Amino acid sequence: MYSTKAIERIRIIQKKINFINSIIKEKGSIRLALDDEQNSRASILMHLTSISEQFDKLLHNGELEILSKFDKQDIKGSYELRNFIAHDYEGVDLYIVEDVIKERLPIIRKSTENILNS
Repeated sequence: MYSTKAIERIRIIQKKINFINSIIKEKGSIRLALDDEQNSRASILMHLTSISEQFDKLLHNGELEILSKFDKQDIKGSYELRNFIAHDYEGVDLYIVEDVIKERLPIIRKSTENILNS
C-alpha cells in the first residue's frame, strides 16, 4: 500500500492537471492559453513545474512503487520541462508545452485516477 504522503502528492498532481485543463477551457484552446503571456501562460508553466516537483519528492522519498504506475518517460520528461521553465523561462518552446499538455497530461491524469481508485 502507498503512504499517506505519497497519495497526497498524487492528489496534488491531479489537482494541478485539473487547474491546467480549467485554464485551457476558459481560454478556449491550449494555444490561446499559452499565448496569454500576462496570465495563463505563467499559471500553466507553474502548474507543470509543480507536477514535476511532486514526482521529484516521490522519488527522493523512495516511493518507487507508486512511481512505477507512471510511464518513466513522463516522469523524466516532466523534470526536463521543469528545468527548461526554471532556467530559461523566455526560451521555453511553447510547441513542446502544447504537446505535453495534449499528449502526456491525459496519460498522467489516467495514472493518478488508477492509483486513487485502487
